[in-house]
Amino acid sequence: MTDASSSPAPVTLPYGEWPSTITAEQLAVGGNRVSAPSLMGRHLWWTEGIAAEAGRQAIVRTASPVTASSDGAAETVTVLPAPYNARSRVHEYGGSSWLAFDDGGDAPLILFVNFADQRIHRFREGEDPTPLSPIGEMVASAGGPSLRWAQPIHVHGPDGDEVWWICEDHTRGSGIERYIAAVPLDGSAADDAARVRQVTPSSRFVAHPRVSPDGARMAWISWEHPQMPWDGTQLHVGRLEAGVVAEDTVADGDTETSVLQPEWRDAERLIYLCDRTGWWNPWTLTVGADPEPVLPAGEAAAQEFAGPLWQLGQRWLTPLDADTALVVHGTAVDRLGVLDIPTGTVTQLDLPHTLITGVVHREDGLLAFAGMSPQHFSGVHAAELVRPSAGDGDWRVDGVHTVRSSRDDAPDPGLLPVPEPITVTSEEGQDIHAVLYRPRNTGAQAPEGERPPFIAQVHGGPTGQAAVGLSLAIAYYTSRGIGVVDINYGGSTGFGRAYRERLKGQWGVVDVEDTAAVMRHLEREGIADGRRLGIEGGSAGGWTTLACLTRTDVFAAGVSSFGVADAVALAQDTHDFESRYLDGLIGRYPEDEHIYVERAPLNHVDSLSCPVLLLQGDEDPIVPPNQAEMFRDALAAKGIPHAYLLFEGEQHGFRKAENIIAALEASLSFYGQVFGFEPPGVPRLELTR
Repeated sequence: MTDASSSPAPVTLPYGEWPSTITAEQLAVGGNRVSAPSLMGRHLWWTEGIAAEAGRQAIVRTASPVTASSDGAAETVTVLPAPYNARSRVHEYGGSSWLAFDDGGDAPLILFVNFADQRIHRFREGEDPTPLSPIGEMVASAGGPSLRWAQPIHVHGPDGDEVWWICEDHTRGSGIERYIAAVPLDGSAADDAARVRQVTPSSRFVAHPRVSPDGARMAWISWEHPQMPWDGTQLHVGRLEAGVVAEDTVADGDTETSVLQPEWRDAERLIYLCDRTGWWNPWTLTVGADPEPVLPAGEAAAQEFAGPLWQLGQRWLTPLDADTALVVHGTAVDRLGVLDIPTGTVTQLDLPHTLITGVVHREDGLLAFAGMSPQHFSGVHAAELVRPSAGDGDWRVDGVHTVRSSRDDAPDPGLLPVPEPITVTSEEGQDIHAVLYRPRNTGAQAPEGERPPFIAQVHGGPTGQAAVGLSLAIAYYTSRGIGVVDINYGGSTGFGRAYRERLKGQWGVVDVEDTAAVMRHLEREGIADGRRLGIEGGSAGGWTTLACLTRTDVFAAGVSSFGVADAVALAQDTHDFESRYLDGLIGRYPEDEHIYVERAPLNHVDSLSCPVLLLQGDEDPIVPPNQAEMFRDALAAKGIPHAYLLFEGEQHGFRKAENIIAALEASLSFYGQVFGFEPPGVPRLELTR
């Protein structure tokens, strides 16, 4: 072990010029996105976005069973062969897109949605996939195939094993419909669409299909325009006859109550998540009776047990038996606990993770989940869940370990920032939540008296949340001496319905005010250099970025990635899932068009005086390129320094390694030119006027 006194003294360099081994290439190809864990026996399966293959979503599993003595990263097998890509386009954001189960064959049967044609395919490991679902015609209004599928569930139907899917159907004259459908496993529907059986009535949106243990009933949720799933949904309980819902009852929910993830406790009782009290909390329902809250009133209930349903298949509740369930809960950070349903008590499990998703469990105690912590990159993790026995204390977890990390190239810990959740009070007395990441590089220090530049990062959504955890993308900045603050402005999730609804009708106002307030706080406290404040965000975060630049004098630079610049254009040209989202964020269109016009950053470029970098994918169906191009043209007309990078073959978010590298290096060079430092080893971005 090296004596600390013999370590070299840190070099003194301006903020922004600190030497760092964290490169844009490392962010682009050195890690893979891992999510959606599943268990087949004691093999752990998951989805892995392979950066080196243009972000292809592969199905991956452990080569060996996961056991209590397993320790560290596992050897893996890529089950889904290239070029197949397990990615759904339902709602454009997709979500759960594959399923593996034991049907009595030599190997598990695997079903998945292939991104290119959106058809369901089947195969066993080592075989070539073959299509199961009909060919969907290419529909211009849909921007792709007319039939799309997501969130499969394995069902013992009237004719044996079946898999039911959410179907997004663009073929019917009445408009887009979504419903639960059964697709035969024998491939007969591949050439005959009539073989697909519609199980539930059509709604505009459906999610969370669940069949009761006795096969007699089905639960699911639905919602209609203009609601989003965090605004108001309905819980349906339907009686099944011959594999079709014969009688449909709305058991809970309305346009102002969000119900999520129903799960059957037994043949007659459900547990689900509902925000009637102002927080997504667990509720129970016996068929034919009224809903009842699980948690006692008070502080225990003032926390979230769910989040925004942006992708189908998200889950926060994992039943263990009729009376207990694993629950992801908390405010600002996630915790995993065991809920005792009859008493409403939650036993906290001792885990370091602050973001937890996709919890799965086997009866023999094997537990798996995806998540990250302030010390660990995101990954898939496993543990043994130990039940209390008589006189043996509480529930606990043993043998917690990371099976697959999103990164196996972790940098020197001295280059990684420490997340600090903070709460700032606005001038109106409102709490504003954020996560602070100060510059950190144990090999460098700034000249005495210099304050660091800081970048406000604005999450997308805007119904989303800045997670607390270890991010190499943030460390890319902080290791070079640039601070980052990730802002949970009013409208963010994780802090109750009232906090979410602060943004109701106020998008472009509350988010802007909150972001500016956090940055002014950092300047007042001496944490940041008030003359060198930047802001960046993607999608809805791009809107807030551009709105902050045009409506405040706080920032000296901004980077918008596939951001919204014109709300009218967005209302007229976006996908179905979000086509009425702006009703709640701004107002009804076209009745409130004047508000749309007044709020749009594009219409306030005259008040902008600082440089802007615009990053955009040329195939983005959610925020089309014309949004960035209109803003670029307005910048050029005013002579403001700017750059516009259009990336070929990219949609809403960048997946190709070369484009991720170009975007990161362009951003760093851009900030350096504006803030007056020279980041070493980064190509210089050319700005135009």
